[in-house]
Amino acid sequence: MKNTHISSISRLLLIISSIMLVCSIFLPIWRIELSAPQYPEGLVMLIYSNALGGNVDIINGLNHYIGMQTLHADNFIEFTILPYIISFFVGFAFIAALIGKRRLLNFLFIAFVIFGIIAMIDFWRWEYNYGHNLDPNAAIQVPGMSYQPPLIGYKVLLNFGAYSIPDIGGWLFIGSGFLMFITVFLENNLMKLFKKKSVSVIHLLFILFLSSCGNGSPEPIQLNSDACEFCKMTISDGRFGAELITDKGRVYKFDDLGCLIRYKTTNLNTIGKSFYVHDFNSVNKLIPAESAYYISSDKLNSPMGGNFAAFASKNAAELMNRSIQGEISDWTTIQK
Repeated sequence: MKNTHISSISRLLLIISSIMLVCSIFLPIWRIELSAPQYPEGLVMLIYSNALGGNVDIINGLNHYIGMQTLHADNFIEFTILPYIISFFVGFAFIAALIGKRRLLNFLFIAFVIFGIIAMIDFWRWEYNYGHNLDPNAAIQVPGMSYQPPLIGYKVLLNFGAYSIPDIGGWLFIGSGFLMFITVFLENNLMKLFKKKSVSVIHLLFILFLSSCGNGSPEPIQLNSDACEFCKMTISDGRFGAELITDKGRVYKFDDLGCLIRYKTTNLNTIGKSFYVHDFNSVNKLIPAESAYYISSDKLNSPMGGNFAAFASKNAAELMNRSIQGEISDWTTIQK
């Protein structure tokens, strides 16, 4: 007779999963960070299961000028029902562990995944309405501009950089779902499906993990569209631009290498993980700043007067320097 009960290990994983869900009720689930030159320490909005936290009052004050709605937890039914929904899954997971039926486990996981999808769709819908339904009588109006925050990741909104990621409670929620997935995987003997294709489960999960993490690669600069993070001018010349990627994966774009250097000097809280510069000889092609060779000369006439040009090789820099008689240097020297 086929065994329909789950193992003791799976029961333990479900109990741990339910404990993680309990913690997520009381901790911030999501956070939206805002950065701008006038707020060097940044602003943050924390989203709990039943409330909003962080610098909400300051953010509401700023939003008033551009016609965005002010944020109050009382205006969202989600903050009323979400703690009960999470509590339901806490009880569901605990009962599934107690009874130990495989079918109950499968129902739990399917319901949890469906809820997660619906929650993210609802979050995106809220962000869309929040960023598009603007007051026509606002003090500051930019034709065609919307202010929808990113669902996840980084986005530039006027002179603000918005960064949206899960917070501690959100990671606990995701971790809880991952433990449920492991129990479903083990109890339904899904390993056989992967063995038939000679694919290791660990290898698959490792690939998924790497694909979900930023690799620090540059984001192409959209000429005549993207704006410089420092001077706010539209980037139009694909020979002098630069890019900074923070340790959190945020991407800051600049129309002049001088703007990037000045931005670093005036925003010490922004930690750059990697830097990229335009190769002068290849229009709008970004290369690692650390390995590039630079020429500084007033004859370059870069957009904001930084007058630096970057080259992928020393030979290319020396060849160009024959005609302008500038000074060749490296990344370390440029930053000084």
